[in-house]
Amino acid sequence: MHGGFSKIMRRIIAQARKELTQIIRDPLALALALVLPVFLLMLLSTAISLNVTGMPIIVQDLDNSPASRDFVDAFRGSNTFHVVAWPLDKQPSEAFRTNTARGALIIPFHFGENLARGSNMEIQMLVDATDANTAKLVQGYSGEIVAAYNARNGGSSRPVAVTAAVRLWFNPGRDSKKFYGPGMFVLGISMFPALLATLASAKEGELKTILQVYVSNIPAHEFLLGKILAFMAIALSEVLLELVLLFTYFGLHFAGDPTPFFVATFLYAFCVSAFGTLIGCAVPNQAASIQAVGLGGFLLTFLLSGLLFPISNIPVQVRWLSDIVWAKYYIEIVRDALLTGGGWPAMWSSVLAIGVIGAFFFFLGWRKMRRMQLAI
Repeated sequence: MHGGFSKIMRRIIAQARKELTQIIRDPLALALALVLPVFLLMLLSTAISLNVTGMPIIVQDLDNSPASRDFVDAFRGSNTFHVVAWPLDKQPSEAFRTNTARGALIIPFHFGENLARGSNMEIQMLVDATDANTAKLVQGYSGEIVAAYNARNGGSSRPVAVTAAVRLWFNPGRDSKKFYGPGMFVLGISMFPALLATLASAKEGELKTILQVYVSNIPAHEFLLGKILAFMAIALSEVLLELVLLFTYFGLHFAGDPTPFFVATFLYAFCVSAFGTLIGCAVPNQAASIQAVGLGGFLLTFLLSGLLFPISNIPVQVRWLSDIVWAKYYIEIVRDALLTGGGWPAMWSSVLAIGVIGAFFFFLGWRKMRRMQLAI
């Protein structure tokens, strides 16, 4: 029995070695496998930001008192806003239409007098909501500045019954790189090993070299495992390169027990490699198989995995699709490992989901190959 198992492993490793040799001999494929994921991680994680800085706003100070000027200075001192000059006799909407500003702070008459008397004062903040997400952030930042001004200057003679002390956990600096870095890490691993696997399998179908496998005595499961093992090696190499980048350039580290991450990474490498191999076997055309992998490895990951925005923000009509997107579970695990540190109690179900989805992809690929071998 031991001898039989060793023969099986030799055949699987030989198939994996053949696939890796073909990739190493192709510089473009090697660059696609190792260089592009690192480039993607740096480019997209840096280009996308959750922080708003230097937002141009205009100020219409109708009171022009020391108190109102002090209030405006609170906005000037913020990194979020940049106050630009604007005449009092022009409407704020004109500044929006000419792209001079994205917001307008309007301070009413008698602001200083009413503030000194302890009366409640209401200032107006107009925001260009063409970009709804930015408008929402500006609204929140404006509220924070006003609250800080009230805390510093008293604001009203009437005491406030309840105050909220806010603490930001896991990413207190609200650094966008720490949010998007793990997501782009997952995106690269989801795309490139699957793409290489599907190209290798579809090419064999397109050139009809797969017929040699159909008439051979190698079982379908050994053939598939050999292919998957090769692209798992590519995926794990990408993981090592991108982890170095996450730990250095992005300043991340393991927040708790890293074993769920390691187990999930191995299973995820199997999952994406099995997915790419399945598509290549089922669609023996390189152009069509690339489109199919693009749908699963990129589009679904980018939109429905929680990479860009919380899954709860996805419309209910399509939210259920996220449950079958394998990247969703791995993103949860990576963010937990690098930011939260919940470990196995929080992540065991996500690790299990990745394993189940990967096994399902392998089963479909095996069923396809086995049926063709039997037909021959």
